Amino acid sequence: MNKMMKIIGAVAVINIVARLFGFVREMAIANQYGTSTAADAIVTAYTIPNFIYLVVGGALTTAFISVYHSTKTDKALFVRKSFTTVLVAAVAITVILIIFTDPLLHLFFKGLSVEEYALTRNLYLWMMPSSIILVLSTWMSGVLNVNGKFNLSSLAVLLYNASFVGIAVLLTSYFGPESYGIGALVGALLMGGFLYAGLRKSRLYSLKPSFAMSVDTKRLWVIALPILFGGASLQFYAVIHRIVADGFGTGTISAVNFASKLTGFPQAIMMTAVTTVIYPLLSKKQGEGDMETIRALYKKGMLYLFALLVPATAIAYFFAEPLVRLVFGHGEFTEASILLTVPLFRVFTLSMFFLAANTYITRFYYAKANSLVPVIFSLINVFVINLGVIYLMIDSYGASAIAYGTVISAAMNFVMLAVYARVKWKL
Repeated sequence: MNKMMKIIGAVAVINIVARLFGFVREMAIANQYGTSTAADAIVTAYTIPNFIYLVVGGALTTAFISVYHSTKTDKALFVRKSFTTVLVAAVAITVILIIFTDPLLHLFFKGLSVEEYALTRNLYLWMMPSSIILVLSTWMSGVLNVNGKFNLSSLAVLLYNASFVGIAVLLTSYFGPESYGIGALVGALLMGGFLYAGLRKSRLYSLKPSFAMSVDTKRLWVIALPILFGGASLQFYAVIHRIVADGFGTGTISAVNFASKLTGFPQAIMMTAVTTVIYPLLSKKQGEGDMETIRALYKKGMLYLFALLVPATAIAYFFAEPLVRLVFGHGEFTEASILLTVPLFRVFTLSMFFLAANTYITRFYYAKANSLVPVIFSLINVFVINLGVIYLMIDSYGASAIAYGTVISAAMNFVMLAVYARVKWKL
């Protein structure tokens, strides 16, 4: 256990730096464009590619790890087949979404002006191809993680975030907001290249495509599809934020984005480090039937989350305005932008523990090959409770209703997941 915590600590340090660069990107957008039409366009354009990256990449990688630890066939062949599966899926989804660019943008983002739509479309076309590389990068990180190469996957995220923001800021004076589209694509290429080089150097497995179907490939999809739908429902928080915020005028989309990203920063650092190390171990222990270790991991993880995130929530809530001023209050991020962002951030902070705990508990469901129950809970909370709260509160609380919807639905999701895990597995 001590060795595992040391590994988590090392991964956490790298992830802190990586997440810092990712957050610096948000700070750079705020500094250069404030809560303007350009800022809204950047945030809007990145929503769908990021959705594919997190949902498709996350689902296929989680399923890969589960099958990898339980497969009875040759692991090298399974890696080749799963690589082919991930590659074909990523390319197919990305090509379809590029072909239907205009209908897709009009469907999800109806309130865009002509100028904002043109900018959003250009940014989207720059960013969308990166989805293929990001999905493959997530899968390659999974291959490295199941073989104990945790630092390489964390360093890849650091490289992606650092190059993304560095290129975007460097090229802004030449290309304007479209520099963020260029940064997204080049950053993804660098990340993918780094991970591929790491796999080659480690001499773990060949990535030569193998198109033959097998029982394990089918199992990969059986496990991945529920996880994909569950992840999609959770990521729809971000899509819902964009759609609802669009009704409040220029700047609200970016203000909601900045508030939610500032809220998610501490819990993302914690959860990325913990799940990177714990999930492969969980899958292994589940395969061995070691419920004692699984219960110990669950209890300790929940205790650490509570001890770290509850005080962080209190600090963020009571010092919301100075924090927003300190992080974003520079350049084009005016006093009006601060006043728009602070109330949203204050409410969003209340979701920190619940969102982190939901991610953490869900990993135990996945380790037990139970990916359907979290999907059902997510669908109920994101599309019923979340939207219901927004609808009921929007007239009285304005844009803050978006944040209240996230807080209340995340808390309800936590209760559902924790109670079911307690009854089903005595966790």
